[in-house]
Amino acid sequence: MIGDHGSGRKYEHERLGFNSRLDALQAVVLRAKLRRLPAWNDARRAAAGRYDLLLAGLDGVTTPRTAPGNEHVWHLYAVRIGPGRDRDAVLAALHAAGVDAGVHYPVPVHLQPAFRHLGHGEGAFPVAERAARELLTLPLYPQITGGRQERVAEALAKALAQGRRWRVAEHLAEAPPPGRGSGSGADPLRW
Repeated sequence: MIGDHGSGRKYEHERLGFNSRLDALQAVVLRAKLRRLPAWNDARRAAAGRYDLLLAGLDGVTTPRTAPGNEHVWHLYAVRIGPGRDRDAVLAALHAAGVDAGVHYPVPVHLQPAFRHLGHGEGAFPVAERAARELLTLPLYPQITGGRQERVAEALAKALAQGRRWRVAEHLAEAPPPGRGSGSGADPLRW
């Protein structure tokens, strides 16, 4: 457990740990692969740029940005699923469409058991908590083809449209009958 980031279960860390899962044989193989790393990084950058173009203007998704003067290697391509959408429903729809999307880091660091002793409960870091609820990773690897990315983008657009309908249906079910609101003047469909 200590050698695997302090994790006994995926994304749950009970104690501080290290990434020391690498044995000598793996080190030899990885050392030989290092000379390919620059080309792989370039291919992932190109694929991330392709996603940026394919997803530009897609309602309900925010693509990642790289700050000026920085360089990204795109280990992950994480998009933010926006308000009014159910990220987990979108993920399920992507899986049903054969897209290997995922959720990485679903529990913010301050809510991990390893840091419970610091006393930061739910609500202490709302931006991190929101990111954990909204981020979704799309397939990205050096060999991904433009055609595959187009299919991912199409499936995401369909999933977002479906997710929007699910959310509207949920809000309609929760909304008070017309003229019988809470008196607050709040729109029950506003999210």
